[in-house]
Amino acid sequence: MTLTVPPGACDCHVHVFGPVTRYPYDPARTYTPPDASLAELQALHGSIGVSRTVIVHPSPYGTDNRSLIDALHALGENGRGVAVVDEAVTDEELHQLHTAGVRGVRVNLETAGEHDPEIARGKLHRAAQRVAPLGWHVQTYTNLATFSALADSLADLPTMLVVDHFGRARASLGVEQPGLADLLNAVADGRVYVKLSAPYRISQEPDYLDAAPIARALIAANPERMLWGTDWPHPGSAAGVALSVDRPTPFRQEDDGRALLRCLEWAGSPEIARKILVDNPARLYGF
Repeated sequence: MTLTVPPGACDCHVHVFGPVTRYPYDPARTYTPPDASLAELQALHGSIGVSRTVIVHPSPYGTDNRSLIDALHALGENGRGVAVVDEAVTDEELHQLHTAGVRGVRVNLETAGEHDPEIARGKLHRAAQRVAPLGWHVQTYTNLATFSALADSLADLPTMLVVDHFGRARASLGVEQPGLADLLNAVADGRVYVKLSAPYRISQEPDYLDAAPIARALIAANPERMLWGTDWPHPGSAAGVALSVDRPTPFRQEDDGRALLRCLEWAGSPEIARKILVDNPARLYGF
């Protein structure tokens, strides 16, 4: 197979940070990132052949989405966003986010250390009920055990659910690991999209070779429910160092061009690659 990036390819999971003098961080954050500008991100995307971008509001900003809104205004029609809100958000604020290009809301269970299924279920359902009238989805970062405990209630969600980073499957445990069947079933039923993003969060092998069977199993379950993202600029504990609030926690160094080629390899054909990189993002985010 010729590894060619299709026109209209979308990176569905990136973040933008700083400058802190304009966009101050939440005092309750778990780490302080260095700056990572939209200009740097656009230069990266230009170099690897990506033309569409989904910015996911990062946890150090809490529920202050000003940085996200400004970045989306700069990106125009080639940008979409996933916001973070709390239960006090007003309908007017949600409509302002929608006008800016936001098409989803993130419930970050993993970073918050929330693994209680009942609490997680309540968070997801309350978020879904607020954003369903806008046609948004709910995105969550969680692990397979928590997802499995929630799987039976997914049919009751009034929105689509998007699961970050392979659902935090452990690549070393392979495709028979506990919980993966529940994620595969939800994908096959069309209830869930999964982001094939940040394999370094699930694998320790060179080139993340043991993540390939997980990726291919997810793609085989339903290629129309797969998304791809770099997780640029690779923040937080992914850097392999202790998180710090008092000083910037360095980003992980990753080859994002190789990450895109890896996705093309997992796809196995130009047709599947186009679904993952172009058609699915266009459907979900409204490009």
